[in-house]
Amino acid sequence: MDTTTIGSDAFHSPAVEYNPDLLVTYKVIKGYSDPEFTTSKVTSLEWDLHNGRQSQKTVSLLQSKISTVKDIILEAYAMSDDQETLQAIAEALDIELTRDIEFTATVEVSGTITLNLLEDYDLESEITDALYVDAHNGNIVIDDQEVCHVREA
Repeated sequence: MDTTTIGSDAFHSPAVEYNPDLLVTYKVIKGYSDPEFTTSKVTSLEWDLHNGRQSQKTVSLLQSKISTVKDIILEAYAMSDDQETLQAIAEALDIELTRDIEFTATVEVSGTITLNLLEDYDLESEITDALYVDAHNGNIVIDDQEVCHVREA
């Protein structure tokens, strides 16, 4: 038996001798249900922790590989002669076949504005301050807007 002593600090108090056969009772949390309590040997917990770390490394590696496959599919999809196969691979790996496209658009607006004739006004400033562009589709993001060519009709 290993006789390593764990020192006294904020996490281990008081100093205890390492015992791999020690039984430990701990809480098992499964989603949002009530937690369960279980008892295991320290060695069993150590293996569970080791396996969890290994699984985490594997998941990270696989996510990286899926990300690489996604980049390859998105790059090749438009020009591919076998889009069905690429689509099947994408579906199997839960990859959305989307891409971001930067665009510019021109919107012409006509309307009526009521201004007080007793006050000085600058039509262009009034219109520029009052108009804005918005998207009613969650897929469109408006990065910039500019009001140009304001004139009376």
